[in-house]
Amino acid sequence: MNDILYKLAEILEERKQADPESSYVAGLYNKGLDAILKKVGEEATEIVMAAKDGHAEKIVYETADLWFHTLVLLASQNLGPEDVLRELDRRFGISGIEEKASRKKEER
Repeated sequence: MNDILYKLAEILEERKQADPESSYVAGLYNKGLDAILKKVGEEATEIVMAAKDGHAEKIVYETADLWFHTLVLLASQNLGPEDVLRELDRRFGISGIEEKASRKKEER
């Protein structure tokens, strides 16, 4: 099961070459970044609503949708799950407060 993000990322890369008429993901790529971002935003909102309702199954379902569309976004930007996992690994063991403070220093 640990491979699922990588398997999905491979398929999403393949869909970049697919006919937009035959593939939902190819259709999103064809519509451009704004369409992909809109889907990510919609899915994030749906998770919030599911969590407010307290339905575990719906939270899982909506999280899967958000992860999927986030992977589409990453692929559209020539990034993949390994980039996010590398960043999470970098942060592992670092206090969230410290990590956030270090980003503020970098912004200055």
